Amino acid sequence: MTSKLRTLGFTLIELMIVVAVIAVLAGIAFPSYRNYVLKGNRASAQAFLMDAAQRQAQYFLDNRSYAPDVATLFGSASLIPADVNKNYQITIATAVGPPPTFSMVATPQGSQATNNEQAMTITQSGAKTPSDYW
Repeated sequence: MTSKLRTLGFTLIELMIVVAVIAVLAGIAFPSYRNYVLKGNRASAQAFLMDAAQRQAQYFLDNRSYAPDVATLFGSASLIPADVNKNYQITIATAVGPPPTFSMVATPQGSQATNNEQAMTITQSGAKTPSDYW
């Protein structure tokens, strides 16, 4: 009867081994997950910058100048997607020219900034920097 009772539970050693295995797996998985989240946030900002660049081209055709800020370009600054607005600050710089030019910059903030992310830029000619982010 005593041997039957001993096989019903786990020993402390077995539980410690399970906890150690879970800790190792978490230590491997968390950095990969973090990189995935950073890349996803960066992709959202890139998509927004591309959309904004297309809107700038249309705005230029309609007004013969580029929009000076995001609120003018989109009708409201609140139209920036929440995930982009939380992780990046979007700014637009314009020059009257000739020729007229614009440069849009997505500067990382919050959790994106703490991971050595760089600011992404797109210009009226379609030049995107830094090139390894695009």
